[in-house]
Amino acid sequence: MRFFIVDAFTDQAFAGNSAGVVLLDEPADATWMQAVAAEMKHAETAFVVTSPSGPKSLRWFTPAVEVALCGHATVAATHVLGGSQVYTTKSGELRAHAQDGWVELDFPSDPPSPTDDDLSEILPGVEIEYTGRGVENLFAVLPDAETVRTLEPDLARLKTTWKGRLLVTAKGDDYVSRFFAPGVGIDEDPVTGSAHCILSPYWSEKLGRDELTGHQVSARGGIVRTRQDGDRVHLAGQAVTVVSGELHV
Repeated sequence: MRFFIVDAFTDQAFAGNSAGVVLLDEPADATWMQAVAAEMKHAETAFVVTSPSGPKSLRWFTPAVEVALCGHATVAATHVLGGSQVYTTKSGELRAHAQDGWVELDFPSDPPSPTDDDLSEILPGVEIEYTGRGVENLFAVLPDAETVRTLEPDLARLKTTWKGRLLVTAKGDDYVSRFFAPGVGIDEDPVTGSAHCILSPYWSEKLGRDELTGHQVSARGGIVRTRQDGDRVHLAGQAVTVVSGELHV
């Protein structure tokens, strides 16, 4: 079984978000995949059942749990496979295309719905302009990009909230964001493709443009280009392979 470590949403090694990619000839046991992901220790590891024709099965695991959607590991898998790919996933059929150093994903849009969630203890002393929820993530809009960059949330309290996942954002050149997910074993995700399924519809409406560039301002940092297309979001990012090898177990 071949495996790769790929840095996604960046054009430089050791930046962006690293993902494991494991290529399988046939479906694998979920317990085994979870153990491999825990061994890899990346935010997500993608497991792709390759097929000479037709869609490929794609599943994603953090070191702790399986997740329904992961953008950066899909970028990583498509970077490894190349060309146009169709994946069957727990979030439905996903399409991706690699060309000229970029990978574009076609993902479902996830516009946030306003809620009255109280995040004051998770973000103490921080002004919150808007609070909402996507399918899986809490969503908070903060006053400015610097507040997002210097934010230090209470991760222990966040872990006890609904799904333990929080996306924070503010206006930047287009917009900036950070993503915290202690509820699935990731204190802070360096770059989160699926989060931009929320960010794209929100900021496209606010800024009056369908095409935007999002900067995820984690320590590693990364760039995600978005294009809002009705109930779909097209996400684009670059990627760099840093390791390739074989699994012996």
